[in-house]
Amino acid sequence: MRIASFNINGIKARLPRLKEWLEETRPTVACLQEIKTMDEGFPADEFEAIGYKAIWHGQKGFNGVAILADGVKPKEIQRGLGIEGPKEGEGEQARYLEAEVNGVRICNLYLPNGNPHPGPKFDYKLAWMEKLRERTRQIWDEEVPAVVLGDFNVIPEDKDVWSVRAMADDALMQPESRDHYARFLSDGWTDAIDTLNPRGGVWTFWDYQAGAWQRDHGFRIDHLLLSPELADRMTAAGVDKAYRGREKSSDHTPVWVDLRD
Repeated sequence: MRIASFNINGIKARLPRLKEWLEETRPTVACLQEIKTMDEGFPADEFEAIGYKAIWHGQKGFNGVAILADGVKPKEIQRGLGIEGPKEGEGEQARYLEAEVNGVRICNLYLPNGNPHPGPKFDYKLAWMEKLRERTRQIWDEEVPAVVLGDFNVIPEDKDVWSVRAMADDALMQPESRDHYARFLSDGWTDAIDTLNPRGGVWTFWDYQAGAWQRDHGFRIDHLLLSPELADRMTAAGVDKAYRGREKSSDHTPVWVDLRD
């Protein structure tokens, strides 16, 4: 069973690249972030045509998450974490979708970026992470096989960025962001990519600006956190780096974990 995450950065703009990846790698479950479309605009038929069934939680022009499963419809458990956006009266942003697929709890998230730092957007990021931890603790208590995955917008350690100095003032690397991420690990969740790449140097994001891709100036912000039940079943985990180099690609690349049945 392969479970993957891909911040697609606009599902309509990247649809050909997304379908290529799905057909070429065939993950059992594919979690998408930043679909950037309202619910009625989600191209479910395109995925049905290649064998994937989907659920999604959209938002006009921003955010949005979806879960695709090969041959089966994900069973939705929860959408949203019950936290409003940073602007007064904004309501909840489309950043969290939870489902069950083949007996595994899938928690797909697009965590707030938090820039500029300091400020209300950074405060929102930390509050959102606290809400997420509340939910993951509830899932932990259920003792179900679970994976919490997506774009966390957190660079966990210095080894996860091409240049510490270049990103030092960014919300992704602030001590508060890292501390909140570390709490998930202290709760017992396993960072799949880090576990199999303990020396770091693995990137999942390269900016469109300043030739970041060509110069390999990237960092790791897309993560897969496994419950003990799934960590014991992990056989491999990786990053589909080559897809970042294709024409009209997302600025993220897919990450994935393979699990024994």
